[in-house]
Amino acid sequence: MEKLSWQWMAEHEAGLTQRFNRVERYPAVVRVFQIISRLGDGVFWYCLMIAMYVFMGKAVLPVILQMIVAGLTATLIYKWLKQKTLRPRPCAQFGQIHCLTAPLDRFSFPSGHTLHAVTFSLVAIAYYPVLASLLIPFTLAVAISRLVLGLHYPTDVLAGFVLGGLVAGLSFVVL
Repeated sequence: MEKLSWQWMAEHEAGLTQRFNRVERYPAVVRVFQIISRLGDGVFWYCLMIAMYVFMGKAVLPVILQMIVAGLTATLIYKWLKQKTLRPRPCAQFGQIHCLTAPLDRFSFPSGHTLHAVTFSLVAIAYYPVLASLLIPFTLAVAISRLVLGLHYPTDVLAGFVLGGLVAGLSFVVL
């Protein structure tokens, strides 16, 4: 039954996913989204934490620690969910949706890139609101990149947003 519901959802989301994926007609735009997605693998977030330390000193270490713990929590959650749900990626299920970059794993739900982007952004912005003008557009670009590149369905990205918000919120309660 679970597999049938994923299939039903995939069939209903395939059209919207394909619309995002049509960007493949524009190689320069695809390259931008590939770079954004690659930065969302972790490079951007590690560089952000290093830059925060360089520019703000030791006072920022508790924030960086909170980002690291929240990020590790997000990783555990998304890896567990991917192994439990086993939702195939749209590019593996529908021939008209093309994979425009190498996926990190086989499964689609939830979007780990989106989950991490939301988690890291919310924690950083809570302490340093001035970062919102950089982090909000980047987080949205990461989420959109996952759709454009044919790696996720909209519900995968939406779940990443929700879970990222929950993980960030929990980090404020626990840490």
